[in-house]
Amino acid sequence: MTERLPLFPLGTVLFPGLVLPLHLFEERYRLLVRDLLERPEPRLLGIVGIELGHEVGDTAGMRLAEVGCAAEVRRVDPRPDGRYDIVTTGATRFRIKELDRARPYLRGEVEFLPEEPGADPRPYADRVRLLFRLYRHRLAAAGARVAEPAALPDDPVRLSYLVAAAAVLDGHDKQRLLEAEDAAIRLRALQDLLARETRLLGSLPTVPAGQFLDTSFHPN
Repeated sequence: MTERLPLFPLGTVLFPGLVLPLHLFEERYRLLVRDLLERPEPRLLGIVGIELGHEVGDTAGMRLAEVGCAAEVRRVDPRPDGRYDIVTTGATRFRIKELDRARPYLRGEVEFLPEEPGADPRPYADRVRLLFRLYRHRLAAAGARVAEPAALPDDPVRLSYLVAAAAVLDGHDKQRLLEAEDAAIRLRALQDLLARETRLLGSLPTVPAGQFLDTSFHPN
């Protein structure tokens, strides 16, 4: 079963359960918000990564990732000049089956993806918890401002998304984590990525503070 979602191409990966604020100023995305406000709650839009193109202008989202994350609009603050500040929360992953370009903004016929723990995720979850603590310690030692850690969830699905969002990784790695079929696969990938990043940080001299953590995401 599929559903049609308005799409917002972005150079950032959104994970389920994480908060993403957006500032919308292009006319097509102002229209998207107005259309959403005419719908009953929950109001969903699809955050999807850009593989080729830019976030704004004529080349925006020329090629999109196949898997994105539906974002529930929790707050809308209109500005006097017609722009909007909105706050969204990652809800459910989806796979784009077909694109619809009939409106000024993109829409997609999407299939929502299940959230499964996978086969025996606990050993991977335990290892990821340990590696994530070491990784944060190395970040702080390298000069990054590291916020006080939130309690890591016991649920392997939530844990996998929280660590994936908090780790400083490139867009390709983040997209690969989003696309993982289940939490066990995602945690196993995170184990390798955190080990790699921790080794790299251990070999670096001190660096300017604030170069690492992506503060656009906040645990829900």
